[in-house]
Amino acid sequence: MRLIRLPDGETVPALGQGTWMMGERPERRAAEVAALRAGVEAGLTLIDTAEMYGDGRTERLLAEALSGLREEVFLVSKAYPQNAGRAGLPQACERSLKRLGTDRIDLYLLHWRGGIPLAETVEAFEALQRAGKIRHWGVSNLDTDDMEELVAAGGQACAVNQVLYNIGRRGPEFDLLPWLGRRGIPLMAYSPVEQGRLPTGGALAAVARRHGVTPCQVALAWLMRRPDVIAIPKAGQTAHVEENRAALDLVLSPEDLAELDRAFPPPRRKAPLEML
Repeated sequence: MRLIRLPDGETVPALGQGTWMMGERPERRAAEVAALRAGVEAGLTLIDTAEMYGDGRTERLLAEALSGLREEVFLVSKAYPQNAGRAGLPQACERSLKRLGTDRIDLYLLHWRGGIPLAETVEAFEALQRAGKIRHWGVSNLDTDDMEELVAAGGQACAVNQVLYNIGRRGPEFDLLPWLGRRGIPLMAYSPVEQGRLPTGGALAAVARRHGVTPCQVALAWLMRRPDVIAIPKAGQTAHVEENRAALDLVLSPEDLAELDRAFPPPRRKAPLEML
């Protein structure tokens, strides 16, 4: 497993597991639990969730899936922006801890920016760290100007920025990724294969055929070629977990990357950060 270094020196897997929309359908629960456990066994030990997902049902699913495995997992969850104040964040954290069946969250993120001042959110995160409820904190869906404001508000300890980034949505490469890179803050890419909606033809298919893999594996390998990006694809079936894990072994050639650049050009100007 290739590792990504957080600003404080701790390392996490470059490939983790997302959980958006998991735990919402009872008929899928057993398969989802099995997939999450298979992912941990395969080294995909970073698992991302949020209090928003399934109105807490996803966190409860994780409590079941991680039974007996908690010490092997780097657990990430996210708080609603309206809960990100001095009073609200401790309460939101306690609710997530209870649903997750754990005593700490390894990385706790602000899900997106709301009306609460960033300085107050930073203060609340740091209080949770001192209390041992969380180990690291970070943000999600913050663009470059938001990150600059965060640092100015005392947020120099931000560990990660989780944003929408994949081969079809390369906007962060223009200024956000360089900004994060200069500060040693990894980007965590959610929806790294656009929830399976990336085109299955064209350049992705051509590169996939050359390597005997799938277009989604090419898209994941394209992301993970970078030393500063963590990918968190969701997989609700064990076979899908195995497919994602195999993408780690795929090395794209300069010719592959040039072909993909022609089909999915890098940004030439600043565009607003996209969200799903």
